[in-house]
Amino acid sequence: MNTKKPFPLDGVYPPIPTPFMPNGDIDFQNLSTNLDRWNHQPLSGYVVGGSNGEFVSLSSDERVDVVRAVREVAPSDRLLIAGSGMQSTRATIELTHRMAQVGADVAIVVTPSYYKAMMSSIALENHYQQVADASPIPILLYNVPANTGVELKVEAVVHLADHPNVIGIKESGGSVAKIGTMVHRTPEEFHVLAGSAGFMLGALAVGAVGVIGALANIAGQELADILAHFHVGELDIARAIQLRLVEVNTAVTVRYGIPGLKAAMDMLGYYGGPVRSPLLSLGDEDKEVLRQILIESGLL
Repeated sequence: MNTKKPFPLDGVYPPIPTPFMPNGDIDFQNLSTNLDRWNHQPLSGYVVGGSNGEFVSLSSDERVDVVRAVREVAPSDRLLIAGSGMQSTRATIELTHRMAQVGADVAIVVTPSYYKAMMSSIALENHYQQVADASPIPILLYNVPANTGVELKVEAVVHLADHPNVIGIKESGGSVAKIGTMVHRTPEEFHVLAGSAGFMLGALAVGAVGVIGALANIAGQELADILAHFHVGELDIARAIQLRLVEVNTAVTVRYGIPGLKAAMDMLGYYGGPVRSPLLSLGDEDKEVLRQILIESGLL
């Protein structure tokens, strides 16, 4: 029987980039400066150490340090969702405990992927069940097949949704039909979040409660407006905002990725800064294309 306690996840969550100095060290001062600005926007919380945080380029200690730094600056009523996924179950459990100790409210756990040919639904369910059993904080599943090559299938999600410590999923696969199916087949207390602003409105229409998307770092107000207009039935207004943001969302995700997102942040008065190798910062020609997209979207 499901004994899950209600844990609201409604809203807009930016998966915040990790700022680096030119020498590659984490820039905690500019992290704080960015947070000061985000703290004045209608965001429900922050995802720290996710894909846009370049977590694969950080050591475990660095991942913990960034979460600690965000907790020190973020308001107490903002949910802090910390990425704690590792390639092994044991390491994931250990990192999840460390994240809880420095103030994380929820752990978002990406699917293990190095042995992706062996990552069957049974293997993934076993992994997540062990993590959820051992975790002192609630677990948010994270499906991002474009990066991992692993698909967390609906049946596995349905089974895991009955675990009292699994409260939802960030679904980045892009299938609104899959999102709707998960909403339909899981308990009401299990929340589905769109993993990109590109399909936010469609996801809301089939029952998603919000979005964790890169675009929220530079258009948090606009995404919050989509959510607000949707909830009061002003679908024409919500649709108009969604359509205006489609191209810029593509630019800072699949087209230019994290280098594009950081470049856009620099253009909009945040600190984006460099990416960590092996990623490469955006070139000048691409920056100019991105600048025009930001202008056309109304963000610049």
